[in-house]
Amino acid sequence: MAETLEIDQKVGRYRWTICGLLFFATTINYLDRNILGILAPTLQKEIGWTPIEYGYIGTTFQAAYAIGLALFGWFVDKYGTKIGYAISITGWSIAAMAHALASTVFGFGVARFFLGLSESGNFPSAIKATAEWFPKKERALATGIFNSGANIGAVVAPAVVPWLTVTFGWQAAFVATGATGFVWLVLWIVFYERPEAAKKVSKEEMAYILSDPPEPESQKVAWLKLLKYRQTWAFVVGKFLTDPIWWFYLYWLGLYLNNNFGVTLTQLGLPLIVIYMMTSIGSIGGGYLSGALIKRGVAINRARRMTMLIFAVLVVPVVTAGNISNMWLAVGIIGLATAAHQGWSANIFTTASDMFPKKVVGSVVGLGSFAGSLGGMIFLTSAGYIVQATGSYMILFIICGSAYLLALGLMTLLIANVRPVEL
Repeated sequence: MAETLEIDQKVGRYRWTICGLLFFATTINYLDRNILGILAPTLQKEIGWTPIEYGYIGTTFQAAYAIGLALFGWFVDKYGTKIGYAISITGWSIAAMAHALASTVFGFGVARFFLGLSESGNFPSAIKATAEWFPKKERALATGIFNSGANIGAVVAPAVVPWLTVTFGWQAAFVATGATGFVWLVLWIVFYERPEAAKKVSKEEMAYILSDPPEPESQKVAWLKLLKYRQTWAFVVGKFLTDPIWWFYLYWLGLYLNNNFGVTLTQLGLPLIVIYMMTSIGSIGGGYLSGALIKRGVAINRARRMTMLIFAVLVVPVVTAGNISNMWLAVGIIGLATAAHQGWSANIFTTASDMFPKKVVGSVVGLGSFAGSLGGMIFLTSAGYIVQATGSYMILFIICGSAYLLALGLMTLLIANVRPVEL
């Protein structure tokens, strides 16, 4: 971190302004996304849905998210990050506010579908912006910083949503949080440009941003053709196996705490805030750790794998969470697992920009995240059936604790000695 500050003093730091915009967009993204998980115990009583129906509501979001990811990656590569991100946040802000109109399981399913479809533009846009604005040695740190917005959004939601709900009703919570996206949209339009077109970037900072070896000229590649590369499949497999774990936490932690420990809506804030504050440390720490290894001379691929192994091991204790009787012990173990997930996530996202030219990074991230959403559909639907059939979360947490080591093993088999793609 000290080395980064020294570089900033020499060459400039406008790229970190861009990172800040990505951070706040991701914060808003997860603020809008997390409300349903927080209000799930309350809405379960008011709407009367079963665990299986709630699982289907989550699956509807995942299905739309999967469709959107496959399309948004291509759209961002074709039309640019600025346009893609603006369209995405406009759509998801409207969809988030529309939850206030829902009064049935079907109504929430429709609202979640359009939220998932439009929110899918966040990560392809943010990863592509990071590839445009940061050299490879800083990308994991930049990704970790903006990705930590997911954790801040997840912290803000339980701090604000219960108060809004108790004071003004649950509908007001959806409207108020959804409206924040339009504030960010104005800032995005004003401040974001590609580095080459940004007037506030110094010549020295531009040279630093472009300091990686030049990428060879290549023809445009249809995103389906990317599936012929082992590098693509490594990213796809990693996302398919580990993204669903994060979705499980977002949708089911509120119900888990309510069912296992009797935590009410007004008591839910503190445990969730503790868990998601821990995830912020994991996200930034994961990005910093692999960057520090690279700066010490460790090869990029090896540094990413070493860092991902550390976090895959830190996740393992969560297999015990289903049988723990002390709430705060459970909170600590789950917080460690979510922090490790975000450290993992910062690095797996960066592997896409390590292995592929900038012009197709959005498409690769879209494909991988599409696979992650498919995995999420399977896991969230299964979670509803498992909870309703067993009344327990034990099986689900065992899956959560073992997915990362399996994913890393398969990714290593696919790309252990594979070079970056030359299209």
